[in-house]
Amino acid sequence: MSEDKTNTILALSALLDKAKLLPTKSGCYLMYNKYGEIIYIGKALNLKNRVQSYFNKSAKSPKTQILVRHIKDFDFILTKNETESFILENNLIKKHLPKYNIRLRDDKTYPYISVNFNESFPRLEYTRRPKRKKGIEIFGPFPVGSNISQILKTLTKTFELRDCSLSEFRSRKEPCILYQFKQCSAPCVQKISAEDYQKSLELSLSFFKSKNKRQKMFENLTEKMMDEAKLEHFERAAFLRDSIEFLDQLKQDLYGQNVELNQNLNADIFAFYEGDEEIDMSVYIIKDGSLLGQRNFHFKKDDFEFFDQDEKALLVIQYYSNISEAAPDKVFLDLDKEILSKIEVALKEVLEAKIKVKTVPAKLADISESVLKHAQESQRVRKENKESPYLGLEKLKQLLQIKDRPSVLECYDIAIWQGDSPTGAQIVSSNGVLERSRYRHYHLAKREEGNNDFAMMEELLDRRLEKGHLPDLFIIDGGLGQVNAVKKSLKKKQIDIPVIGIAKAKNNARTEERLIIPGRMNPYLLRKCPPLMRIIVSMRDEAHRFSRRLHHKAENKRIIKTWIDDIKGISIQDRKEIMRLTVLSEDDLSKLTFTELEKQYPIDQKVLKKIHQYFNSKYE
Repeated sequence: MSEDKTNTILALSALLDKAKLLPTKSGCYLMYNKYGEIIYIGKALNLKNRVQSYFNKSAKSPKTQILVRHIKDFDFILTKNETESFILENNLIKKHLPKYNIRLRDDKTYPYISVNFNESFPRLEYTRRPKRKKGIEIFGPFPVGSNISQILKTLTKTFELRDCSLSEFRSRKEPCILYQFKQCSAPCVQKISAEDYQKSLELSLSFFKSKNKRQKMFENLTEKMMDEAKLEHFERAAFLRDSIEFLDQLKQDLYGQNVELNQNLNADIFAFYEGDEEIDMSVYIIKDGSLLGQRNFHFKKDDFEFFDQDEKALLVIQYYSNISEAAPDKVFLDLDKEILSKIEVALKEVLEAKIKVKTVPAKLADISESVLKHAQESQRVRKENKESPYLGLEKLKQLLQIKDRPSVLECYDIAIWQGDSPTGAQIVSSNGVLERSRYRHYHLAKREEGNNDFAMMEELLDRRLEKGHLPDLFIIDGGLGQVNAVKKSLKKKQIDIPVIGIAKAKNNARTEERLIIPGRMNPYLLRKCPPLMRIIVSMRDEAHRFSRRLHHKAENKRIIKTWIDDIKGISIQDRKEIMRLTVLSEDDLSKLTFTELEKQYPIDQKVLKKIHQYFNSKYE
């Protein structure tokens, strides 16, 4: 028997002995790797029995076998009951993002409309990543391709709502041209009262509410159109007529295909489909009786030890931990009543709202069947088109000749031009889905020798490795030189993680995307595996975009910087006003007395004193 295998058996035996001392009560357990990082979090009615099962000789799923190889220690937290364990498990997973836990990651973004009622004159905002905060009302998600941006523009102009940013709104002294066209009521200069503006806003939002409220909105617009025509304001009347027709068509596109449901129904309906290799979870979203959208999530079947009701319950709880829009009144899914009750209690804690969680009622049987069909068809289409990211990750496992399928990938790119403002970007994907919350920017040291990609890549990775929570694979935008620079950083820290590069090459006038794999004689052509190509190329392109964004920002700051940036304690509004009024050069300003500066800048005396002191100290 090899020394490594002997050490592994001894380590598992020690962990099993420790597990035998655990309490037989409910709670959560946390598994740690050799770096002291949490790699898995689970819950159990009986902690002792559950944790022991990881280290004894009982049969285990492929995922659990991989997990156990990496466990070096564990800890536990007691809870009063299983429901509390559900809540704690969800919160801990969300906080620590353990590598081997199943987490909901949606690779699509959906259109939403957000209204921030914390502002005195709120506007309708189009967003794909809304934030759930007090005072912010969110409508959606809407189906992709549902013309939400056109709906928003039409409603804003028709109801004469503010369309400008908050900074523009606060700094404006006179109405903009939209006021002249009667497409904005100019709340920025008090041309409309807050009460009247609120009425217009509420009418516009009726479009996204119940059928009755939408009907009242159209009646109001028709009445306004007739009034404008009587006053012989024919252009405005024609504009309202066109808006009514356009909104009516958009209403048909958005709501016309929906099944007839109770207009007061605000509910989400869940369904799970278990295929041969993957599992799909679909959600249909119903607001005010209208089917407004759907979401689909898929998982590798091997990643579950048992895909039982507890796992389904945790996925539902995770879903509501991540959503941005308002929670529904009801949630429907076909699970045992005992589990549904636990989900209801957990959602009350997670969302701070009372939501009824029930089995699907008979009157919604048809739509529930559609949700299940959606999950099934999503899996079929993905399989037939070879779109599953797991196919790409399995191919990566084969190419790298490693034991575990890589799930967490990190891609790096450096942006630099003529040696100035070098920046780096870290892009993360988990099971093929980009995780934007884990992106990172790096400002890199400027080199005397100018562009030195290898040294900069080594600096970037040195800084990254200090942060811990390392991925399964590093992807570098570049060739073998950049790959070797990263391997050098890893070797210094005695870290064994695979590194590959992605580089383009021309082959018979065609650009080829290639993987540079150390130890492999020829690069791997990514077109041979479309699922892998989608993952790697999307990460590389995202790294390009992200690194250049910081690079351009740093360059603009370096090139466009003015004297006002050197003076601390001046507000953004004052800075803008000072630069607007500045007509003299810096040299001429330095010669002005305090009284002359007062005439030049009619601003606060404290700010003027700072400007005067700045020039006195700089040009004395």
